[in-house]
Amino acid sequence: MKIIDTNDEGLRTLIHDYPRVIAKFTSKDCAICDLLAPPFEQFSLDEQFRNTAFLRLDAAENPVARKMMDTKVAPFFASYCRGRLVECDTLREKDEVLEMLQNLQRCTDVAPQPA
Repeated sequence: MKIIDTNDEGLRTLIHDYPRVIAKFTSKDCAICDLLAPPFEQFSLDEQFRNTAFLRLDAAENPVARKMMDTKVAPFFASYCRGRLVECDTLREKDEVLEMLQNLQRCTDVAPQPA
């Protein structure tokens, strides 16, 4: 699935529109955000994560996103299952993002989508 660029309002809607959602909150001039952009894109196209929506938000332009990050820094990731927050944290490596995605895959509230 293609990455969806959205805002706070879109996030509130999309976490209920898709069974699984991972959101990446970025900031301008964030070197780690740039380094994690290609793997995030690859994960979004991976068949194993086809039932997961991948969202990208600019934290500086979205007050709810900024509040959610609180004392954390970008890139900040949050995963949701059926509109419920599963986990969130600042992630700095591809393997950490993969681990969050794999944890999200274990969400039992989601029925598999037909191929």
